[in-house]
Amino acid sequence: DDSHVFAVPAGTSVAPGGFLALDVESAFGLGGADSARLFLPDGTTLIDAYSWTAHAATTYGRCPDGTGDFATTAASTKGAANACAGQVAASPWPGGSSVTTVDDANVFGTNLSGLAYEGSGGPTPGVLWAVRNGPSTLYRLEWDGAKWAPDTADGWSAGKALRYPDGTGDPDAEGVALTGAGPSGGVFVSTERDNAVSGVSRPEVLRFDPPGTGSGALRATREWNLTADLPPVGANSGLEGITWVPDSYLTSHGFRDQHTGAAYSPAAYPDHGDGLFFVGLEGNGSVYAYALDQSGSGFTRVAAFASGFPSIMEIQFDAEADQLWAVCDDTCNGRTATFAVGANGDFAATGLYERPAAMPNLNNEGFAFAPRSECVDGRKPVFWSDDSDDGG
Repeated sequence: DDSHVFAVPAGTSVAPGGFLALDVESAFGLGGADSARLFLPDGTTLIDAYSWTAHAATTYGRCPDGTGDFATTAASTKGAANACAGQVAASPWPGGSSVTTVDDANVFGTNLSGLAYEGSGGPTPGVLWAVRNGPSTLYRLEWDGAKWAPDTADGWSAGKALRYPDGTGDPDAEGVALTGAGPSGGVFVSTERDNAVSGVSRPEVLRFDPPGTGSGALRATREWNLTADLPPVGANSGLEGITWVPDSYLTSHGFRDQHTGAAYSPAAYPDHGDGLFFVGLEGNGSVYAYALDQSGSGFTRVAAFASGFPSIMEIQFDAEADQLWAVCDDTCNGRTATFAVGANGDFAATGLYERPAAMPNLNNEGFAFAPRSECVDGRKPVFWSDDSDDGG
């Protein structure tokens, strides 16, 4: 009914990750069979709509919250995130409540995004790998007894610039991952675009082989352009996170290959190595699993699933706990979620956690953890990188 209009008050704003409740009952009522439509301020440009044939038992809302299709919610949550069927309730962070800054001030500036941890094999700290998305840089960080700082040897003191295989460009490096072979098996970086052509989306995975000396830029030794296989997203909403999941975990847990519809068989993907790469797409909050041909640029999407977050900033697989972590930034108030292969062979949510109680709602885009060999009193180090460099 075009005569039933509710105007959002001028100057209304919503904080990042926040919610706004608009009570249209002051202007008109909604019937059992009705429609809700959202227009731009001109009153004629329709930007979203939903119709129903009967009142919801609870409410109608997008599930997953903010990104999925409209569905009947599990409960009414006016002014808060939608409660969706099968959704896991958020729990307190399962570790310590306090956080500590572990690098010197102003070492990286803004844009430090992805993290990956290389264990030492024992209780001593290993190596923390990090990428900055602009200018594109790979860092090798070591613990000096008081803080994590760039390695001073072999040209790593200021990190190493990253380039595409032809030596050009400035890859918008957002995530970094290692395989079970460690750096000798390559350092894999997920990217959103070439910063030199910032308005064009270019979601890719790049492989770098960093061992060696010198401070010169690193050229990618392999390049997998996933643009044609992924949903269209904004140039700055591409591949934020990347992690490697070994075939041994996938096969032992009955992982289902959505490409074939059968149980995952590593032999079906020659030259993919001994695991799959999982990437997180910021634009829709979904995770995609790929077999990447290590002898060329070919790839096959093996599976995909929604993280439940409107956007995703990092993913990490914990081989010791058999679980995959998905991380959202201040958009979701710093929440993280865990996933594992379920009874049907697909990845399903197993936990949802708030950020540590003492951590501000930071723009955390990187997340990594040390192995159990570094546990002290049942706890091990966990790391976040604050892309906004709050407080320097």
